[in-house]
Amino acid sequence: MTAAVSIQSLSQRYGTATALDTVSLEIEAGEFIVLLGPSGCGKTTLLNLIGGFAEPTEGRILIGGRDMAGVPPKNRPTTTVFQDYALFPHMTLRDNVAFGLKMRGIAAPARAAKADAMLTLVGLQGRSERRPHELSGGQRQRVALARALAVDPDVLLLDEPLGALDMKLRRQMQDELKAIQAKLGTTFIHVTHDQEEAMAIADRIVLMNAGRIEDAGPPAEVYLRPKTLFTASFMGEVNRIPLTAGQTPLGPLLSGTGTLVIRPEAISTSGPLALGPARLIDLAFFGGYQRARFAPRAAPDLVLTAHLPQATHLDPGTELPLFATSHLLLETDP
Repeated sequence: MTAAVSIQSLSQRYGTATALDTVSLEIEAGEFIVLLGPSGCGKTTLLNLIGGFAEPTEGRILIGGRDMAGVPPKNRPTTTVFQDYALFPHMTLRDNVAFGLKMRGIAAPARAAKADAMLTLVGLQGRSERRPHELSGGQRQRVALARALAVDPDVLLLDEPLGALDMKLRRQMQDELKAIQAKLGTTFIHVTHDQEEAMAIADRIVLMNAGRIEDAGPPAEVYLRPKTLFTASFMGEVNRIPLTAGQTPLGPLLSGTGTLVIRPEAISTSGPLALGPARLIDLAFFGGYQRARFAPRAAPDLVLTAHLPQATHLDPGTELPLFATSHLLLETDP
């Protein structure tokens, strides 16, 4: 099952503090949405309001066209997966997964069959009699996911569910989450502060900042065509070059006023936009690329960061002509 979610002019205040400020968002049925942003931006507050764990100060939330005002969490067509798993240590995996079905009065044979099917879905077939302490962190997270999916929610809410996992397990679970969501077609709303995680799994990233939606769109659009400097800086590393009436510290590069934004991977030794000669400060190996920092001859205090090919070998002090293969001009933050 799946449902659309409509968030309409939602605000949440705690005394004089504003956690959400007039947030509106339309989520299509079956979409995998990632709420992304720094700590305190409002993403978890928004997730909690959708789940019914708090009531908004202003605004409405509709799920499947139904207004959720006053509807408690247990009566909403949502379930939530938390970072801490919250599994019952004394129960088998089957009983953990079937717990929500038991609370809904489903007969024992039916809930056992559903629990086993969900464990199979998350790759834990044949382990239904085990206890949570016998599993790895990634396996326990899969059980928590199976338990949430067992009750057939229209919307699955995920509150930083991969935050406690190491990088290898996190990437494995990202792939599995995406595959499960694609198979079931359930609407997923996933909270994280990890930009790479968001880009790996989202159909659409909703980037939040200070209680508002800063940017929203498919991962490639948010990364390559950010609407604001905050988005550009949060979605990975950027070079920022001030531009005033066509003048920059590097000289006249292009017309306009604002901030010239260039991704490190867009800096090379050839390209359409000449940045001028620059001296290599240092070079560090990052696996898939070499991260280089350059001091331009025209503005030695303006350090430019470039991602150069993996096999690059340069000595500090080497001077190279730098170019940008792509760039954006954005309004400067007030």
